[in-house]
Amino acid sequence: MKPSLQKIFGQCVRALRQAQGLTQVEFSEKCGFYQTYLSRIENGQANPTLNAMEVIAVGLGLTVFELFERVRDVSQIQPTSG
Repeated sequence: MKPSLQKIFGQCVRALRQAQGLTQVEFSEKCGFYQTYLSRIENGQANPTLNAMEVIAVGLGLTVFELFERVRDVSQIQPTSG
């Protein structure tokens, strides 16, 4: 079974954030989120709103559509378990 979209989204956000050399604290401050909320998003434990996804995308220098394309790309290479 593939990981949930929520989990894949979080993994993608984490990878993009780390690629920019940002800590969770730095990125959460940039986005105006609590660090604990960002952590929950990255761990697939929070289901961000569309508005929050847009804030994350802008914080990463992407449009929300570009962010979703990255998530789709990651989703397509996720192995299935079972």
